[in-house]
Amino acid sequence: MPKFYTYLISSLPVLIFGMKPPFSFERFLENCRNLISEEDFLLLSNLPVTTDEYGKSVSHPTIERWLAFDTTLRNELVKIRAHSRKTDEAKYLRDENLIDMAITNAAISGHRSASILEGEKILDEARWQALDDLGIGHYFDMDSLILYAYKLKILERWETIHTQDKERLTIVYTQWTVDKKSHPQEATTG
Repeated sequence: MPKFYTYLISSLPVLIFGMKPPFSFERFLENCRNLISEEDFLLLSNLPVTTDEYGKSVSHPTIERWLAFDTTLRNELVKIRAHSRKTDEAKYLRDENLIDMAITNAAISGHRSASILEGEKILDEARWQALDDLGIGHYFDMDSLILYAYKLKILERWETIHTQDKERLTIVYTQWTVDKKSHPQEATTG
């Protein structure tokens, strides 16, 4: 029988793709620690990102469906990149039998994007939509927590990307300011 975590899940803020994460994944785990079973806490603490990390001794249908989606998306990217480089894709493909044209379209759109960052955003939007689809019919159960955790990881990834860009821009701007002060005529003409 599934376990329900009505209080915990109803107290979590809604996650929207592109928003700043309301808290870190570690804080999410801290919030869950005393409100869910030890078995479920261990599962949440060790969520696999790829099928290579997923031990078959721990089986959960939602994690398996999520990994099937993500592996299929990665396989589609392998096929597209191998085709454009005229190399054999077989040695890079992971075993997965999920067939979905939406996954293929997302991979093509992400690959064709002019910007690497925009391509990654397209792929993560497809991942987000897949997590939403997996959540249909799950409201206060462990599946909801798993899907929430994966979404939180996506938001954390984008927060890291945005933070890194700001740090790099700050360094470039600081260097430009120093150069401008050192060589005012070069800075205004260059």
